[in-house]
Amino acid sequence: MSDLSINYNNTGTESMNTAASVKEILIDVLQLSSDVEFDEDTPLLGAIPEFDSMAVVTVLTSIEDTFGVEVDDDEISADIFETFGALCGFVETKV
Repeated sequence: MSDLSINYNNTGTESMNTAASVKEILIDVLQLSSDVEFDEDTPLLGAIPEFDSMAVVTVLTSIEDTFGVEVDDDEISADIFETFGALCGFVETKV
């Protein structure tokens, strides 16, 4: 992961807000239980059956809408979706 320090402990920081928003997007798109826990090392793609190629597109669209960013096709790789921390780190670079 990059030099970004992502805070997942609800302290009100911008990074926490990003992580909380990404978590909400994943719960909504993947239709997961609202009490599911994500930490930096939580595996995503390949570990969550609901996280298929269509879900990737929907997650990216939701990220673009939520954060007001644009994700170019050449920025997308499987590495971004490897873990929750990787996805949050990617979003942090976009905002």
